[in-house]
Amino acid sequence: MGTPDFIRDIRATAGHQLLLLPGVTAVVFDDDGRVLLGRRSDTGEWSVIGGIGEPGEEPAVTAEREVYEETAVHCVAERVVLTQALKPVQYANGDRCQYLDITFRCRATGGEARVNDDESLEVAWFEVDALPPLSEFALFRIKQSLTDGPTWFARTPQA
Repeated sequence: MGTPDFIRDIRATAGHQLLLLPGVTAVVFDDDGRVLLGRRSDTGEWSVIGGIGEPGEEPAVTAEREVYEETAVHCVAERVVLTQALKPVQYANGDRCQYLDITFRCRATGGEARVNDDESLEVAWFEVDALPPLSEFALFRIKQSLTDGPTWFARTPQA
């Protein structure tokens, strides 16, 4: 869960100023329609899988990589579910970031779900009608992933 080297390099000259960073969320389903969740080591809460892209990495590849790194599950990103600029966050060290999230619906293609790095305390498959307590962030992404509707996006009126 460490900060990627390229972000450390930016922070060396940018200090704590707000950085807009590309983020992805992967909502992964298996052949039985269960959703893959990880219990985060930083908050202890269950959530969908996510992370930030490396320079030059396509967002779908980022989603697939993050899922494998965190859960040991191989998957294929099938479609973009939503895009959303998240609210800025400030970390304990003073760094400020705002993530532009691209959420993908993904299909598991192999591997056994297990904790595969230090970002998760637990990893498990859940029936969609028997989810553990989840944030609105995760619930909304799962809900959108279950529809065949168009990609969801917000449009904030300009002042």
